[in-house]
Amino acid sequence: MARSFVAEARRRVGPKRQRIRPIIERLKAEHADAAIALRFRSPLELLVSVMLSAQTTDVNVNRVTEHLFQKYHRPEDYLAVPPEELERDIYQTGFFRQKAKAIRGTMKLLIEEFDGQVPRTLDELLRLPGVARKTANVVAAELGTPQGVVVDTHVRRLSQRLGLTRQEDPVKIERDLQRLVPREDWGIFPHLLIWHGRRVCLAHAPRCEECVVSDLCPSSRV
Repeated sequence: MARSFVAEARRRVGPKRQRIRPIIERLKAEHADAAIALRFRSPLELLVSVMLSAQTTDVNVNRVTEHLFQKYHRPEDYLAVPPEELERDIYQTGFFRQKAKAIRGTMKLLIEEFDGQVPRTLDELLRLPGVARKTANVVAAELGTPQGVVVDTHVRRLSQRLGLTRQEDPVKIERDLQRLVPREDWGIFPHLLIWHGRRVCLAHAPRCEECVVSDLCPSSRV
């Protein structure tokens, strides 16, 4: 799109700081069921599910963890079996060797330094093997203590389309969103964008005519 049209589109919808609250409120009303798609019953199951979700779908992870969590209940359980057995149990999530190694390293550290409990601060979560910022943000938010904004492919795409950031790097996108999104909405905001991206603002064929924030979006075709 030509630069002049982009500038005109931004003028049409107004400054992003004025748009962010209406965007959040409309998306909350439209996607009242927006929540994490992974199924878990404890902080440990949440952590493992998020670690397994890299490079695969939530549906696939839920299919694997349905049986996995019947077998492994505590950090010690993941260390009580040979690495090859854990690899077989998570094989269908892909990258199973790396994931099994990261899970075993995480369980060892949980036992040695956190009394077997999943920590809730970002700094502590980032110390766990195989836990990068996105994973740590997801876990912290789902445990009720969001300390950042999760940036996945949907969040990246929609925040760019909505004119909330011009960045490409997830860390820089998160920084922009933290400055814009009210802190009390840091946990729910990614879910709203994810569900809106899955249902309406599709990657290749966005349904702008059905979008509740089309008048607030500089990329809208309406």
